[in-house]
Amino acid sequence: MSATIRPPRILLLIILAQFLGTASWFAGNAVLPSLRLLWELPVASLAQITNAVQLGFITGALLFALLSLSDRFRPSRLFFACALLSAMVNAATALWIDSLNSLILMRFIAGFLLAGIYPVGMKLAATWFPEGLGRALGYLVGSLALGTAAPHLFASFESANWQQVMLAVAAVNLLSGFIILWGVGEGPNQLKPAPVRLKQIGALQRHPKLRASAAGYFGHMWELYAIWAIAPLWITAWTEKHQYTLNVSLASFAIIAVGALGCALGGVWSQRVGSARVASNMLGVSAICCLLSPIMFELGAVVIALFWFIWGFAIVADSPQFSALSAQNAPPEAVGTALALINAIGFTLTLIAIQLSVSLIGTLPVAWIPLILLPGPILGLLAMRPLVRNQAKV
Repeated sequence: MSATIRPPRILLLIILAQFLGTASWFAGNAVLPSLRLLWELPVASLAQITNAVQLGFITGALLFALLSLSDRFRPSRLFFACALLSAMVNAATALWIDSLNSLILMRFIAGFLLAGIYPVGMKLAATWFPEGLGRALGYLVGSLALGTAAPHLFASFESANWQQVMLAVAAVNLLSGFIILWGVGEGPNQLKPAPVRLKQIGALQRHPKLRASAAGYFGHMWELYAIWAIAPLWITAWTEKHQYTLNVSLASFAIIAVGALGCALGGVWSQRVGSARVASNMLGVSAICCLLSPIMFELGAVVIALFWFIWGFAIVADSPQFSALSAQNAPPEAVGTALALINAIGFTLTLIAIQLSVSLIGTLPVAWIPLILLPGPILGLLAMRPLVRNQAKV
């Protein structure tokens, strides 16, 4: 594909738009410490806020897939519409919300709209970059990690209150929509629709490679969002134990944001060693970090910084490779069904893992909570063994 057909700026603009559009994902988590003080909320509100977004995304993703909305409408316009609505929802949250129940509702709507931003942005990228799936997905999921981390960065400024954080998220959501609408549009590679057909679900289990990649992804998802949710609590507890002054919001931003580097480098490595090996290695590193969490909690600042850098890097670096493997190993006539089903199950597992993790806080020290999540990566690693032995570059 020539440079005149695919301008060099396109990939950068898509990455930027995905970053700004997905900033809504953990916006509620970023402002929750302030709201817990202001509204006297319990620790359990962390699970309620986080799972509202996850449930909204699951609902939206399934509905968008079943109705084939990104095939019925131009993806760039669908992305813009969802980004615009997301901006309105987050602005309304800042200006009018005054209770936990209303916040939960708004976070559900925000999650629903993310289904028209993150997956649709990835489809737009595929119309511009049909080759090198593992590497392209690495960049795009990396932008999701940055977007997820962004509200923590906004909240790290001492002068910013929770309303200003939500308004900042609304502003960048709106900007993301204009970037896609005016700067990107649809690429020259016209994709054939990948319809979702419920009658295909039963047949998917007959594909062992797909089962292996899906099981690895499920193990990864069991851990990922739960760790992202409790990381601020882990860091807060560590600072209190060691009497160390630290900007927890800024640290939380760094932990999640470094995952963008992991995704990007993992995408590059996948071109050399294959997606299966990259996904398996990163899942193994993340499992080791879960296991070491109670020990690391007793150590000093330099070790803790290195530990969380490694964990933040690895915990999401496998995500784009699992997506690439599932797309590769699904039967061609059922790719849409397979991806929709796998994503739905994966995000449903995050609901359970987050609820379980948060409910155990107070019963167990927060540094021990990752041990509850450890079975996910371990089972995922075991499931991935056939793919690692027989891998092929994606």
